[in-house]
Amino acid sequence: MSFTRRYDGPEPQRVNKWLAQSGVCSRREAEALIARGLVSIDGERVTDAGRKIGPGQTLTLADEATTTLSSSFCILLHKPVGYVSGQPEPGDVPAARLLTRERRHDDAPVPPSDASLPPLGRLDKDSRGLLLLSDDGVLAKALIGPQSRLDKQYRVIVRGQITPEKLSRLRHGLELDGRRLKPAIVTRLTAQTLSFTLTEGRNRQIRRMCELVDLRVIDLFRHRIGPLELGDLPEGRWRSLSAQERERLIAASGG
Repeated sequence: MSFTRRYDGPEPQRVNKWLAQSGVCSRREAEALIARGLVSIDGERVTDAGRKIGPGQTLTLADEATTTLSSSFCILLHKPVGYVSGQPEPGDVPAARLLTRERRHDDAPVPPSDASLPPLGRLDKDSRGLLLLSDDGVLAKALIGPQSRLDKQYRVIVRGQITPEKLSRLRHGLELDGRRLKPAIVTRLTAQTLSFTLTEGRNRQIRRMCELVDLRVIDLFRHRIGPLELGDLPEGRWRSLSAQERERLIAASGG
């Protein structure tokens, strides 16, 4: 089914930029659709990748374009410990190996074995919880782009003495690799359990933060990314991301 949307911006805007800002597709995907002749404005086919759409004009994507865009996979996985989310080293098992029909938690199509589904925010081998994998360029920009405002929340069990001074340093007093970390929300849930809310994702950040205050992470569990909660999805199982969840993530990221 073709896609139609009216442009109501105050000034003309490049088609590829508008489609990306609207969360329809990435700029690169928009340019590819234009090159294939699948985009039209007020019934006229767009042939120039730099074409602008003006106020009051209507853009239409052909059926073939919407089919192409809807073929992207957006997967929510409850990653167990022992699986790597990024490029595996020899002997490592990639988290994408879990995306089988037997581990599916809904009726979503199973990605082909050769599908390229990079993680949108990594979760290290020794950590577990919410992991998103997708070939959706717009969603990737929303989650891991430099302008993203999405926060991520973790429950962390540690070994060592937790003091008010250590909590204060974890919140706003640490540096990693010579760079000061952004402020974090760190609260104590139980005797040895902390809640971390971060707005950045440096390499093994929470583990390294804890090491700097003489705490050792025993268990690290990510349960939220922006408005998206892991919920009751069992460990090792996966499901597709709904269109509404995708839209909320993109909106919450700040575009």
